[in-house]
Amino acid sequence: MHFQINPLPGGAFAYLSCLTEDELAARHIRTYVADEKPGFPCRVSLADAEIGEKVFLLHYEHQPNDTPYRASHAIFVKADAVSRQPEPDTVPESIASRLLSVRAFDKTHAMIDAEVIEGRDVTGLIGKMFENPDVDYLHLHYARRGCFAAEVRRA
Repeated sequence: MHFQINPLPGGAFAYLSCLTEDELAARHIRTYVADEKPGFPCRVSLADAEIGEKVFLLHYEHQPNDTPYRASHAIFVKADAVSRQPEPDTVPESIASRLLSVRAFDKTHAMIDAEVIEGRDVTGLIGKMFENPDVDYLHLHYARRGCFAAEVRRA
């Protein structure tokens, strides 16, 4: 089963680089300078920030639908990040290198399946989950911290 991992749209976060530190703080957004790699996985570029790169840590509602599964968590976004769409059926290193929680949702946005797996092994699990015709899309989360990583759709 072919799949596509989707980054968050860069345009949705472009304003961050224009805000002052006080404006960021008022929005509960923190800034960091990456001091290790891996360590700061950007949800727009789907790549870990390079050492010395500025990143924003902010609240993001990754499951905005009005269901019991509505959810949000902190995410990192690199300053001036550009969305990078991976090739179909590929898993970016920032995702493949981490322990993942994979959550399957149906068309009503109800979670109908979930597994924890090493990122290097996620391709097979994605295919298996998409064999279920009731699965509409998947959410990948970094299992240790619980942060949203990316959405996956059938390609």
